[in-house]
Amino acid sequence: MGSRRAYRSDLSDARWALIEPTLTAWRAARRGPGTVMRVHDLREIVNAILYVCRTGIAWEYLPHDFPPCKTVYDYYAKWEADGTTETLHDLLRDQVRVAKGRAAAPTAAIIDSQSVKTSCNVSESSQGIDAGKKIKGRKRHIATDVLGLLLAVIVTAASVQDSAGGQQVLDHLAAAHPTVSAAWVDGGYNNTLIRHGAQRGIRVEVVKRPSAKGFHVLPRRWVVERSLGWLMQHRRLARDYEALPQRSRTMVHWAMTNIMSRTLTGESTQTWRNDPPKADILA
Repeated sequence: MGSRRAYRSDLSDARWALIEPTLTAWRAARRGPGTVMRVHDLREIVNAILYVCRTGIAWEYLPHDFPPCKTVYDYYAKWEADGTTETLHDLLRDQVRVAKGRAAAPTAAIIDSQSVKTSCNVSESSQGIDAGKKIKGRKRHIATDVLGLLLAVIVTAASVQDSAGGQQVLDHLAAAHPTVSAAWVDGGYNNTLIRHGAQRGIRVEVVKRPSAKGFHVLPRRWVVERSLGWLMQHRRLARDYEALPQRSRTMVHWAMTNIMSRTLTGESTQTWRNDPPKADILA
């Protein structure tokens, strides 16, 4: 960070220690033009990405005490394209599971979707209308483990039905997490998903809402709904601003990386209701 004042989204030394080995290895493995002169500190690149993710600002509005916005976005795009972001995310997820007394490999998943509006820079071909929720934009189809940690995320147009998106999620689970043998969904998913899960060796069970009126915490289902709430603490995800669906997917991974690194170091995720220190008020 040099001499600049810290931002609330900055990595602590403990959180950076979790992330640094993966990114240092990535940089050491790079060869070719432009890789000899390494000017920018990787920790500051990550701090800038988390600043965008947490605050929701446009890349071009990054404060000037971060590396140039185009440089930060270039790292963001490169780490998405070569799988570094997802690798880092998955390593932290395994560590959280072990720290919580579970095996690194999950055996069950909960699937849900979330429709969000898009910004004006998203092409029409990349978005659609969720008729049920009356939202024009994109839809995030996610699967979490029983702790609420992300196992899969697929970004589609909002017009894609839950069961169709759920099938893509099941395909990802079967390929990336072969130990998953059970999944829970809500009543918005149909029998097509159940049959698709059976073909992938995953038993899909629908958790139905009780007939009684009023709010009810649904068994299993509340876990994934809480995870969607975690994502909404990151303002960049309150609306889909990313021009490409894969970049949108990566922003979800960075949000969960932020959450899991705090979990591992015992640092609470700060909310927007936290009052600033009195020294900051008087400054």
